[in-house]
Amino acid sequence: MSTDFQRAREALGARLRELRTEARLTGRQLAETLGWPPSKVSKLETGRQTATETDLQEWAAGTGSADLAAGLIADLRGMETQYQSWQRRLASGHRRTQQEAMAEEAAAGSIRAYEPTVVPGTLQTPDYARHVIASGAALHQSPKDVEDAVRERMRRQELLYERGRQFHFILWEGALRAMVCPRAAMAFQLDRLAGLVGLDTVRLGIIPFTAALPLSLRHGFWIHDEAYVTVETINAGMWLDDAADVALYVRAWSTYEMVAVYGDDAHRLIGQARHALGPI
Repeated sequence: MSTDFQRAREALGARLRELRTEARLTGRQLAETLGWPPSKVSKLETGRQTATETDLQEWAAGTGSADLAAGLIADLRGMETQYQSWQRRLASGHRRTQQEAMAEEAAAGSIRAYEPTVVPGTLQTPDYARHVIASGAALHQSPKDVEDAVRERMRRQELLYERGRQFHFILWEGALRAMVCPRAAMAFQLDRLAGLVGLDTVRLGIIPFTAALPLSLRHGFWIHDEAYVTVETINAGMWLDDAADVALYVRAWSTYEMVAVYGDDAHRLIGQARHALGPI
């Protein structure tokens, strides 16, 4: 979890505690008023649980501060521009997340993406994307709007061909070998990657299995114009715009870039992975 997010959650909890004490209510009394378990009041006040908008509306009403609900909700939404659980983000399906990703990418002139285990969404074929999105929907038990999400992911790829943009991807060789989809779909995906080598708006680097790594392989991340970084974990997505955080990810990027191979060498690694699949 983002340290900034946790600090913001604790600050919101302190504000909720303040409203409760100003109303001269104990935690147990407020819990009884709202029909909540007392532990929920405690977790919200100490920043161990993230409130929902409904929680904040009920808290404000229960403490006689209904007029403050809008401000509390604004604070919550500000927090969630930095950190959003997939449970919340995918509540309305995967199509929306693809649209949000496209808006972020369209607003950036330069994007650098590092992915150690999966081909980045902007480079995926429909079949590959279909299996990746479907597996995510199964894990998170989210609405299965897979085909709509695939179409939106394909629309994102139009940005690759816009003059003046720059996309720089670094993948670990393992992403070329991980069978996250059937063999035929993986073969077409590797052919797609090979066809992008040399495109003037795209620079594709591969970190070989044999590379001497000055930094262990960490989670994937995307740097947008060095203004902010997006990170996806198994449970949440984070948007980091603190200058120190951005600088940290830029240093990590530079470290991976030093051991990645490009051009003919990258093409050779893609070809080897494709050959290992055998005839399709």
